[in-house]
Amino acid sequence: MKAIIPVAGAGTKLRPHTYTQPKALIPIAGKTILSFIVDQLQEAGITEFIFIVGYLGDKIKDYVSQTYPDLTAHFVYQNERQGTGHAIELTRNIVAGDEVFVVLGDTICEYDIQEVINSPYSMLGIKKVDDPRHFGVATINEAGFIEQLVEKPSIPKSNLALVGLYKIKETDILFECLQHLFTNNTAEAGVYHLTDAIDCMIQRGAKFQAFKVKNWFDCGKKESLLESNATLLKKFGGNTSEEHNYPHTIIIPPVSIAPGCEISHSIIGPHVAIGANTHMQHSIVRDSIIGSYTHLFEVVLDNSLIGSDASVKGLSRSLNIGDNTEIDFG
Repeated sequence: MKAIIPVAGAGTKLRPHTYTQPKALIPIAGKTILSFIVDQLQEAGITEFIFIVGYLGDKIKDYVSQTYPDLTAHFVYQNERQGTGHAIELTRNIVAGDEVFVVLGDTICEYDIQEVINSPYSMLGIKKVDDPRHFGVATINEAGFIEQLVEKPSIPKSNLALVGLYKIKETDILFECLQHLFTNNTAEAGVYHLTDAIDCMIQRGAKFQAFKVKNWFDCGKKESLLESNATLLKKFGGNTSEEHNYPHTIIIPPVSIAPGCEISHSIIGPHVAIGANTHMQHSIVRDSIIGSYTHLFEVVLDNSLIGSDASVKGLSRSLNIGDNTEIDFG
């Protein structure tokens, strides 16, 4: 089985951070979004990965090469943003008929991955949502098999949303259906949906079972990213460097502080993730994500997302600033 991770999107809802950093590399709970995905798949025994990159794709490639030097990794460039269906089509030659596990590059979920991998059927991850009109929606029969998939229906037939997890056994039928979409030009506003290709597979006899995820962590925008950061820190307990020595500082767990940070006369936590080599003095920070190589001096931050190489001085309550930024509230 090969894993396919599409990470070519621009992540516009997380700007200004995604002007300089791919969405998949945004930090959360002491890791990146991409690391949560790759680590989970590796632990399940998957060793070969296909990354579909585009916007800031070289940063994805460098990160994977440095963080996972032993990983069998392929990089496919999606230069035109024509949707997940188009992205998966680009992997046809590398997949070469093998089973695939597709995980969208902003999808962090809790589920029994071994049960999914060992299932004799293709599988799709689902979760009940309040407003399914913004998602791909699955209709399921009594036996647990999917009867129909519809992308962002105006009148949904169910509230079971696709979360971005797809285990596909019949990849030959998948690529036939993708080709069918292109031949018949079924794109909506220039976008080909993987949902439509899988629905085509179902109509041609492929059997898909649904599996429910326990938790689905939304990393799509600032507010939900910070909420997911807090939840993941609570779950995994956070971490701090073993060599840390933060004079006159109070740490309220759960907190994640990367190595190389210099912190003094501050109060950190709860629910704070701080990147490597950040300097912080006389500050109070809670419910926030702070990037690497950032300088904070005499600030009060709450529900803030601060990029890397940023400098903030003075006093503030809530910020959403990108990399290489300097702000002085003095």
